[in-house]
Amino acid sequence: MTTGRLDIPSMRPHCTPAEWQARIDLAACYRLVDIYGMSDMMANHISAHVPGEPGAFLINPYGMMYEEITASCLIKVNLAGEILASPDFGELGYGVNRAGYVIHSAIHEARPEIACVIHTHSWASMAVSALECGLLPITQTAMRFLKIAYHDYQGVVLNDEEKVSLIADLGQGDALMLRNHGALVVGRSIGEAFNWMHRVELSCHSQLAAMACNTPLVQPPQAVLEATWNNYQRGTRRPYGLMEWPALLRKLDRLDPSYRS
Repeated sequence: MTTGRLDIPSMRPHCTPAEWQARIDLAACYRLVDIYGMSDMMANHISAHVPGEPGAFLINPYGMMYEEITASCLIKVNLAGEILASPDFGELGYGVNRAGYVIHSAIHEARPEIACVIHTHSWASMAVSALECGLLPITQTAMRFLKIAYHDYQGVVLNDEEKVSLIADLGQGDALMLRNHGALVVGRSIGEAFNWMHRVELSCHSQLAAMACNTPLVQPPQAVLEATWNNYQRGTRRPYGLMEWPALLRKLDRLDPSYRS
C-alpha cells in the first residue's frame, strides 16, 4: 500500500471496453456521492450492470471508502451472488456486503433495463424516511417526486424473502423511500441515477429546512403539482444526466483522476 492508497492491480486487461467504461463511470459515481455529502463511510452501495453480460453487475468491495473507489477495485457478481471477477485485495480479502447483494440483485433481476442502482443513508434522506408525511412536494425540485414510492422497514435487508416486497414497492418507478432507512434510486445510465439521487437529496434538505422554521408551509394546487410532475417524466424531456455527466467527470478529473485507474 502506498501512503493513503491501496495498490490494486488494474482490471482493464480483463474487461471488455464497454465494461471498463462502466467501471470508470461507476467509480466516478461513488466519488461524486461522497463529494456531495451522501456517503456513509463504507456502508451503502451503488451498482451498475455489465454491458453485454445479462445478470452481471459491478458493486463496491465491502471495506473501502467511497472516496477511494476506483474502476479496478469494483467486484463483478451475478444474480446468484457468485463473484465473477475481483481484484487481488491481498490480506484484506474484501468481498461483497450481503445487504448490498440482496437489494441490488433484486432490482437488476426484476428491472433488466436499469443500468444503475444507488442506495444512500444520508442524514437528510434518513430523517425524511422517518416522517409519517414522507417527502412533500413543497418545492419545484420535490414535485418531481410527487408519486415517489415507499417501502416499509423490515430490518436489515439480509434475507432474499424481502426482495418480493422491495420490487413490488419500487414497481416501474425511479425512486423509493425506504422507511426508517434511507433512499434508493435507479437509472438507465449511471449519470441518470446520480441525477435522481442528487435531486432526492436536495428535496429532503429543503423540506427539513422548511419544516424546522415551524411556520405553515405553502401548498401548491394539486393541478400545478400534477403538471409539474408530468414535465419531469420520461418522454417530455431529455434523459436525466445526459448533459451534466461529462461535466461531473471533468470536475473529478480536476480534483483527483485516480478513480479511472
